[in-house]
Amino acid sequence: MATSTTSTLDDLFVAIVREAIFTAQETSLVRNLVTTYDLSGEGKTIQVPIYPEVSAAALTEGADMSSTTVSTSSVTITAAEVGVQAVLSDLAARSSARDIAADLGKVLGEAVAKKMDEDLIALFDGFSTSIGAAGTELTAPYIFNAAARLDAVNAPGPKYAVIHPYQAYNLKAGLTNTFANPNGGDLQNEAMRNGYVGTLGGVDIFESANISIDGSDDSKGAVFVPSALGLAVCWDINIEPQRDASIRGFELNATACYGVGELKDNYGIEMLFDAAL
Repeated sequence: MATSTTSTLDDLFVAIVREAIFTAQETSLVRNLVTTYDLSGEGKTIQVPIYPEVSAAALTEGADMSSTTVSTSSVTITAAEVGVQAVLSDLAARSSARDIAADLGKVLGEAVAKKMDEDLIALFDGFSTSIGAAGTELTAPYIFNAAARLDAVNAPGPKYAVIHPYQAYNLKAGLTNTFANPNGGDLQNEAMRNGYVGTLGGVDIFESANISIDGSDDSKGAVFVPSALGLAVCWDINIEPQRDASIRGFELNATACYGVGELKDNYGIEMLFDAAL
């Protein structure tokens, strides 16, 4: 009969951690769309300097240039721990026909990824500029409107939209004449074939079920550039096993330490639209 030893269980824990880290990094959507700061070994707080725009002027030959005062502001992001615990019983570790390491690692990784996305998504409500209204369906012109507003303030970098799947459904329905457009262009055809909007008005569009729906069936997504939001990470997901003899198993304590913050308010636009089917 096969026997689990300390060595084999240690190997199992390594596999769980590996799967959890992979899942957390791959599953978390919004973390890949914002500016990330590595705080490992640097404490738990970072002050991000925010530089103003300055203007160049025409010069007169032989005349001194006048200096321009550059006054920076800063945004402070403080990291804090989040965590989730699962129990791996001796019986499960020794008898499961499934890859228990992959299963547990996936569950723990998804939990941390979901929490990180929810914390970043909560910042959408803080953008001062808002497009849409409760009960209004999201359509393509609103995406172009948001893109134009970001262009007007010279927001740098790629533009991203993160919206609820139900809002995305309404957007696709509008693009495809409620999924009946027989002569659509490339964008409409792609939405019909694969349900994928892709890029619209220079905005890469992503769907996230981590966006909540309020009591009136509305959701708040956002269109933004990476420098609108910041994510400061002390450590990514870490799993520490602890033996609990009384339950004949191991507690798997998964933690991560990070903080989020709005960096540049006018580089993001809240998208308040209907999220009902």
